[in-house]
Amino acid sequence: MENFIIGALTVFSLLTVLWLWSVAIRNASIIDIAWGAGFVLLFWIWRALAEVPASDALTCIVTIWGARLSIYIAWRNSGKGEDPRYVEMRKRAGQSFWWRSLYKVFWLQGALMVIIATPLFVVNNLETPERPLSAEVALICVWLIGFAFEAGGDWQLARFKKDPNNRGKVLDRGFWRYTRHPNYFGDALQWWAFGVYAAIVSGQWWVLISPVIMNFFLVHVSGAKLLEQSLAQTKPHYAEYIRTTARFVPGPKKRI
Repeated sequence: MENFIIGALTVFSLLTVLWLWSVAIRNASIIDIAWGAGFVLLFWIWRALAEVPASDALTCIVTIWGARLSIYIAWRNSGKGEDPRYVEMRKRAGQSFWWRSLYKVFWLQGALMVIIATPLFVVNNLETPERPLSAEVALICVWLIGFAFEAGGDWQLARFKKDPNNRGKVLDRGFWRYTRHPNYFGDALQWWAFGVYAAIVSGQWWVLISPVIMNFFLVHVSGAKLLEQSLAQTKPHYAEYIRTTARFVPGPKKRI
């Protein structure tokens, strides 16, 4: 438990410093860049403190997942100013947003980060280094599928938006043909891989609360639901896309 607290306190301390920077530049969006990197930091702290550290396979894929996500969001947000979500929060809070954002944005996401990362702590806190080879192979296979959907979906969307001829249109090719949110689905699938693997090697099935929480937020809170509310108002063909395309879990196109 001591190692868990050390990791959590380190992350909260760094997020507090990041909050001070956000106040200085008047841009709370930088918390989004820290999301993936925060998990990587937690994992490596717990791994460094562990008597029996997590496997090299899990270490590599967690690092790749978090690093890619933070780098992508930093690139996507570069030069675009504060995200509309935080702009709206700033308007509602008025002059008090600067200090309220500490606990409503930065510490809140830090708490979620620590809770969701519990499988990563569990695999770095095992009493025995025994890990079934089948679990390692299954972890890598499922993770690869999720990573392909997340990274591939982000890449396809970035290319689509880059073409000015696509302004106002809906991307319905590639991964986006089979699910309206391939990047969110891929993210969720990777966390299901982390959670189930941790449960198998540790025997602690309560850690599945981690992918459940991540899945819930990606579908119902800050992910698919919030994005679709915006797209339905800005893209005239999005309603048809909703009727013909699976919402989250990939599936074949539906006929109208």
